[in-house]
Amino acid sequence: MIRFLIPLIVLVIVDIYTFQLFKTIAKDSAPWIQKAINVTFWAIPAAILIITILAATQTKLPFSKAVITYGRAFFFIAYLSKFVIAAMLLLTDLAIYSTKIFQYFGGDKTALVNYTRSKFIKNAALILGALPFTTLIYGMIRNAYRYTIERVTISLDDLPEALEGLKIVQISDIHSGSFAFKEPIKRGVELINKEAADLVFFTGDLVNDKAKEMDGLMDIFDKIESKLGIFSIFGNHDYGDYAPWKNNDEKVQNLETLKGVHKKLGWDLLLNENRILDINGAQVGIIGVENWSAAKRFRTAGDLKKAYEGVENTQLKLLLSHDPSHWDAQVNKEYKDIDITFSGHTHGMQFGIKIPGFINWSPIKYVYKQWAGLYQKGQQFIYVNRGFGFLGYPGRIGMLPEITVIELKRKV
Repeated sequence: MIRFLIPLIVLVIVDIYTFQLFKTIAKDSAPWIQKAINVTFWAIPAAILIITILAATQTKLPFSKAVITYGRAFFFIAYLSKFVIAAMLLLTDLAIYSTKIFQYFGGDKTALVNYTRSKFIKNAALILGALPFTTLIYGMIRNAYRYTIERVTISLDDLPEALEGLKIVQISDIHSGSFAFKEPIKRGVELINKEAADLVFFTGDLVNDKAKEMDGLMDIFDKIESKLGIFSIFGNHDYGDYAPWKNNDEKVQNLETLKGVHKKLGWDLLLNENRILDINGAQVGIIGVENWSAAKRFRTAGDLKKAYEGVENTQLKLLLSHDPSHWDAQVNKEYKDIDITFSGHTHGMQFGIKIPGFINWSPIKYVYKQWAGLYQKGQQFIYVNRGFGFLGYPGRIGMLPEITVIELKRKV
């Protein structure tokens, strides 16, 4: 219970502090408006207190998955806004009392003697607090399932004529455990199938932690169609490394079950292996590695040397590798004949600014050199998909869920 108590005390202090602002702003309003503001304001901490008690006593919450998912997000957003307001008010108060202390001990008695929080400061604090609240709520309601088609043409010097116009659809980071609704996902699958792709690639993180997250979703994702096959790999979340397990055997069994899920979906799961396809007489090597990361905090189970064996003489080499850090760390240093790498993992941080032709920015760019979209070094390319699903925050701002459509062309 102690581990819940300290955060709870901090939240109560923030509540009391920010409530003073709401109270003073509403003081000239009608009594019923003041009462509505009071009830609405304190309903949120009251709900959090009840949920904390239930969690501390390990009582199962009597709510649907959708209520829990969006309720948790709403509480987080509400307190993020309150922290913004509290921080601004605190800085203002520190400035006020620092000035008064300075004046008391002999400073300039004529300056700012009656300085108090101005109406401007109060309104500014309220507006700044409202910005993250309205933006994040909008990202949940409008953008979580707002699938966008990103169309990309990649021109290759040595692309065989037989592969001219080859169409590849890439999806990544489904994170099935985060979904609260099914109907929007069906529309996403319809968008995929409408492309009539030659190949479909899934580049990892089918689940958040456990294979059972796919229960109830199998009959949606098994509808994905491709002329020449659907190929998939594991991402860092698929190994169950972030979930509590009774023992290691349970964790191992979960991974085996997840392998079976890919098979039932009709997806060809590549575990450090490859497939060679004959497409119109041209040999295409599809290489799939398990999760490989340059960051130590993520599991590295990938073995590109093993996965590469046998595709040396293929005319087009396509690599599926979940984490884009793999590209700079190994792929374009040791395997310069791999034409295109397909990755995901970053989600575009689910937050950023994307205006085609003008700006493509997210804070995640300061963590990953290749974080969203198409990149080229020499004759090699990598495409980083922003993800089909979401993790943690059940929404997106700027970086919408993505279905990538890549068409291959011969360089003229």
